Amino acid sequence: MEIAVKKFDALTIYELYDILQLRSEIFVVEQDCVYQDLDGKDAKALHVLGWHDGKIVAYTRCFPPGVYFEAASIGRVVVEVNHRKYGFGHDIMKASIEAIENHFGTNSIKLSAQTYLKRFYESHGFSIIGEEYLEDGIPHIAMITT
Repeated sequence: MEIAVKKFDALTIYELYDILQLRSEIFVVEQDCVYQDLDGKDAKALHVLGWHDGKIVAYTRCFPPGVYFEAASIGRVVVEVNHRKYGFGHDIMKASIEAIENHFGTNSIKLSAQTYLKRFYESHGFSIIGEEYLEDGIPHIAMITT
């Protein structure tokens, strides 16, 4: 998988369309969750894109400290369903953590993880903080890097 890190204004309209399509495909259709994906925060984020065979198949958006949480954060972590078996989720997370370290100068990262993925995030150095909660009707848990 090829990975690129881009600011919002560096995304092409085709990349932006593909990102929004992928996020909708997974978060709205696959997870059957009606929520406001276009939240006005994309312009403040670094976008980490993963391509395979010319198609965006993995993605995250990363924020500096103080934008989403007090710590830097990673969100909208997504891998296209037919590409999950290749470990692209791990690749995109490693690239996202590295992007935060390189662009924001910190390794303190917080995220709101879907609870069923807590072991995945633990494998990338995150630990659970607090209690499970519902976000858009889906069980989540706050996690931070340790």
